[in-house]
Amino acid sequence: MKAAIRLGVSAIALIGAGAACAQTGQAADAAASARPAGAMSPAGEIVVTAERRATSLQRTSVAATVLTGADLVKKGVNTIDQLQFATPSLTVNNTGQGNAVNIRGIGQTERGSAFQSGVVTYRDGVATFPGYFQSEPYYDIASVEVLRGPQGTFAGGNATGGAIFITEVNPTLDKAGGYATAQYGNYNDMKFEGALNLPVSDTLALRVATSDERRDTFYHITGPWTGNPGNLRSYSGRVSLLWQPTSQLRVLIKGDYSNVNQGGYPGDPANPAQRPAGTDLFHITSNAYLAGRDEFGRIVANISYTTDGGVVFRSISGFQKGTVQENIDNDGTSTDILAFKDKISERIWSQEVNIISPSSGRFTWLLGGYYQADKITIPADGGYDSYGPLPPLVPFPVDTLIVGTNPKTALAAFGQVGYQLSSALQVTLGGRWSRNTSRNDVHSFLQQAPSVFLDQHDFTAKNKVNGKVALNWTLDRNNFLYAFAATGSKAGGLNTSNFYKITPKPFRAEDVTDYEIGWKATWLEGHVRTQLGGYYNRYKNFQITIIDPTTTLFNSIVNVTKPTKIYGAEFSAQGSLGHFGFDFATSWSHTKVGRFYAFDPRVAHGGGCDVASGPANPATGCLDLGGRQASYAPKFTLSAGAQYAIPLGERMTLTPRVDFSHTAGTWATLFENAAFGDHLQARNLMNAQLTLATGPWSIAGFGSNLTNQHYVAAINGLRRMAGLPRQYGIRVSRSF
Repeated sequence: MKAAIRLGVSAIALIGAGAACAQTGQAADAAASARPAGAMSPAGEIVVTAERRATSLQRTSVAATVLTGADLVKKGVNTIDQLQFATPSLTVNNTGQGNAVNIRGIGQTERGSAFQSGVVTYRDGVATFPGYFQSEPYYDIASVEVLRGPQGTFAGGNATGGAIFITEVNPTLDKAGGYATAQYGNYNDMKFEGALNLPVSDTLALRVATSDERRDTFYHITGPWTGNPGNLRSYSGRVSLLWQPTSQLRVLIKGDYSNVNQGGYPGDPANPAQRPAGTDLFHITSNAYLAGRDEFGRIVANISYTTDGGVVFRSISGFQKGTVQENIDNDGTSTDILAFKDKISERIWSQEVNIISPSSGRFTWLLGGYYQADKITIPADGGYDSYGPLPPLVPFPVDTLIVGTNPKTALAAFGQVGYQLSSALQVTLGGRWSRNTSRNDVHSFLQQAPSVFLDQHDFTAKNKVNGKVALNWTLDRNNFLYAFAATGSKAGGLNTSNFYKITPKPFRAEDVTDYEIGWKATWLEGHVRTQLGGYYNRYKNFQITIIDPTTTLFNSIVNVTKPTKIYGAEFSAQGSLGHFGFDFATSWSHTKVGRFYAFDPRVAHGGGCDVASGPANPATGCLDLGGRQASYAPKFTLSAGAQYAIPLGERMTLTPRVDFSHTAGTWATLFENAAFGDHLQARNLMNAQLTLATGPWSIAGFGSNLTNQHYVAAINGLRRMAGLPRQYGIRVSRSF
């Protein structure tokens, strides 16, 4: 097995985004198309919910990027995979149905719901599934906040790399309205989305939103393959209900459903020697049944009550359930018998409570508690691998099967206090206690054998304490400085076994100490805003996912016992100068993985190779990997966008926009062997859009990856996965 046996890590957590969000806006609002991403008028403010209350981005000690729903449309961001080209330090490695999200080189280098991520994605305050079920489209979105660095003292669960907060548009009591968008593009891409807001009474409002997309495959496939070669069939729906009987009580309930059938995820061998010279990423061969579908739903209940004194009591309850199914060709060729089938369901119950003080006054505080129960289930028909002969253990073709469950729990208490030392200086202190548990109840066997080959029942639990101390200094109304030290943890867990390793080893929690400084400034009477920051991270027990030395078909998580260090700097700017708008963001980072040792399973090796002590020996193939760059951690990223709104009359504008992003070359594995395809080349992508808006109508011609750069997005086991090719089309929108 590959992804199906990846059971065994602690649960991720829920965080309450609350009622406040970053600049609510409709995705199809034509009037908003003239404002650049992240920019505000002098009378407005960008707010973030990183601290559980609405705070100004320019006055909050956090490194963050905020995009409204209109910004996402202008920059061509429809999924989490495309978000990386609009945010510094963010990389999203699409390996098929799973996405490995990393911020500053930290997050998740391997997909799978059982592998904890250092970057947690939230939808309306509820932490979504790690690894899988990330394909939910962005539609009717109010804002996306990308927070960089550890997020611990405000979250029910920890994040060592960062967090992504997605806030969907809420119902409103003021008036009926909505929008509708229709789109057609190359690859026969047809898409419709829309939303309708209906005030039922003075205290009750309903909002309904939907998204539907059909697209043909990007791939031309030869070989004896069957199934879906990558055609997209996606439909999603959302119903939101707001009840606000008084100004103090607010009840918001949302239900989401998505069914995303991406077809197969074709990929060819990452090793150049295993594919014909000059093979294009989109012309591949396969000999396995290809399929891939995500189906999942989510219900969120957000209830808040504000006392006469301004204290907020909030409860966020969440239930999520999803099923992922995929069939892939493990080696990406039409010769070897290496096929993989996966069917996993996951269910998450979560509950968070907050008590939040008023924002005014010298002393502010927040208290929170959290509980989550997460269960992954692989049914009897859930997952198998088909192999050719695997000598010396199995000299004949076999099918392996795994069945079982992986229940996990998370319990946490957290809080933070802030005190205004003077009109310019504020100090904040935060702390968090958490307990995570994980259990494996799994048995795997060979379908050719009459008896179970392995029966595994393991359990692990760990308590953690984290904290944060920050000093905020408001120099004047245009300049804000901050410095803080914070700790965070990514939970440990259980590696599951394969039939080569009878006794799998657990892995310990990953701990980080983060030091950051920053300067946020406002220029030209609020028309230009800048954010500059630097960070230094020291990781203990850094979690590394490596291919098991015994066989190339299985992965294990190991801890790097020596410290891993990551440091860097980030700069971003947003501007709105009359009809002209721009945004710019760049980052530089350096990673140095602590010393540890491993075999590269693709190279002949033998003898011993202890993870902590080695010894390094070229003769045996035991490699010292210390000091290398973390996987999927580019040293440099840059994104920039500009637009100009040309008036064509009293109510008509023509707005051309161009966006460019650069991601430096990076390594997909710590072995850094370019001969095997480990090095991913730099990505230089350009998007453009021309929008004609008049009143409630807009029509836009758009294009992404205009140079049609064919680039490797990620390495998935033995295969390389292609990034999105050039896409273009026309989109018509109407708001009402």
